[in-house]
Amino acid sequence: MSLIVTPGQLSRRAELYHQLGSMLGAGVPLLKALEMASRNPAVRSSRKTIHELSYHLQSGLTFSESMNRVQGGWMPEFDVALLSVGEHAGRLETSFKLLSVYYSSRASVIRDTIVGLLITMATLHVFLLVFPLSYLVMFAQGIIYADYERCIPFLLEKLVAFGLLYTSIFFLIFACQGRRGEGWRSIVEAVVSPIPLLGAARKYLVLSRLAGALEAATTAGMSIVKGWEMAGAASGSPRLQREVSHWRSEIDSGATPGELISKSSYFPDMFVNLYNTGEQTGQLDDALKRLQSYYQDEGFRRLRFFTRVMNGTIYGLVAMLVAYNVIRFYVLRFAQLFQQFQ
Repeated sequence: MSLIVTPGQLSRRAELYHQLGSMLGAGVPLLKALEMASRNPAVRSSRKTIHELSYHLQSGLTFSESMNRVQGGWMPEFDVALLSVGEHAGRLETSFKLLSVYYSSRASVIRDTIVGLLITMATLHVFLLVFPLSYLVMFAQGIIYADYERCIPFLLEKLVAFGLLYTSIFFLIFACQGRRGEGWRSIVEAVVSPIPLLGAARKYLVLSRLAGALEAATTAGMSIVKGWEMAGAASGSPRLQREVSHWRSEIDSGATPGELISKSSYFPDMFVNLYNTGEQTGQLDDALKRLQSYYQDEGFRRLRFFTRVMNGTIYGLVAMLVAYNVIRFYVLRFAQLFQQFQ
């Protein structure tokens, strides 16, 4: 299992979900759709998993049960939850299409971020290689005069600097993968939530998944309690899932989900107002569709804006550090020369 999910892997997952959703929507049986999807070269890395899914389906298991049998980290938990909602609601093709759009957008955001970071990362690498200038001067002198012991401080400093840089990068990528367990995702959620723009973007994408799962459950006539519990799991937010899990007793006592989300500090006013309007007018499925679309678009828009701000901030900080170190180096050199002439 790969620990790092790349834009290419996300795009292939999106393509697989798109194919399955389109074929199911066209009336192709699930087993046949899986068989046809496995022949696509773009999903070659998932072929073994698809064959295992087909085997379990042929043995009489449901799609949800089959996914749990072949998990092993192949599919994030909240993807499984969303597809389980789709299966229970009889709208599996809708869940596949929703996931396809989500992963396509996510791959696009990551690609844009990488492209935007290229110049910044190149500048950062030059900065780490050149500064502190005193080490670089010692290294150059060691090479020129064949005094290689003078090169050691430079090499050790660069080993530490680049080691810390790449360790931090890989740790952040590893930490943000959707395949981590609920405990790890709870920590990431707690850390990300206070960050301006990024916290809001993540929350909006959580609400988008929640609304999409709720729409599928509502349209299929699933019970309110079960629909919200499954949608909470499909949202990908451990905090929201925990909050929803406590609603059963209140709903059994006569409270409506609209009343409960109105009391909750988690849901934005727009979500509360549209949900309550849909609940009261009997057009909840339409309201949830609009909520899902709005929060997905707004979530990815804010995520893209955050990456642009982050790139600009990093580049600006590196530029200021370069200027500071150059000025500091020459000030110290001139001070040494001035002392020699006194």
